Amino acid sequence: MFDGVFDHSIIKLAQKKQVVTIVFVNIRDFGIGRHYVVDDTPYGGGVGMVMRVDVLEKAIAAARCESDKKCREKVILLDPQGKKYAQKKAMHLAQNSDHLILVCGRYEGVDERIRMFVDEEISIGDYVLTGGEIPAMVITDTVVRLLPNVIKEESQRGESFSTFNSQFSTPVLEYPQYTRPETFKEKKVPKILLSGDHKKIAMWRNKQSVKRTQKQRPDLFFQ
Repeated sequence: MFDGVFDHSIIKLAQKKQVVTIVFVNIRDFGIGRHYVVDDTPYGGGVGMVMRVDVLEKAIAAARCESDKKCREKVILLDPQGKKYAQKKAMHLAQNSDHLILVCGRYEGVDERIRMFVDEEISIGDYVLTGGEIPAMVITDTVVRLLPNVIKEESQRGESFSTFNSQFSTPVLEYPQYTRPETFKEKKVPKILLSGDHKKIAMWRNKQSVKRTQKQRPDLFFQ
């Protein structure tokens, strides 16, 4: 499932530069018995299967960087009940972690006791997915692109949720972008962007970011 995402674009480049190393830990390798069972029916009844805590704990232990005591490690359970993920969290993980272990749940859920072995729980949105694989891809992509020497620092400036408006102390959406042609179906590029006055352009972009955020995401101003 991960090959298509991690073998292309920025993540592929980051691995090639050896900025990041991505290792896949197959939970089934730690399964029980000759069939490598990783789940079981829930106590108390109910539909679906629940992932076993003993199997998951072994997989997490195998992924830890115990040989390096200075390793800033964090074990994250990807779960719809976790705290909602945002760009600010991606920045924190990129700046304050050396090793992330992303635990992908599946089926009906995971044994509640697994929470004793994780540092935090993250949800990428208020909806339910089949498993934690897609959230793991999302978190990996958002964190890797923020690491030094992956993409140019100036490329990150002005991005949605990465820029904070000083007046409101809140993340804002990116300003409108334009390129050639200058006129398309009678819709013209704003004159200010053609002026060459970089100070006025910066002021216009800041104003447009706030305006767009207030229109598209007013909730950001009331967090």
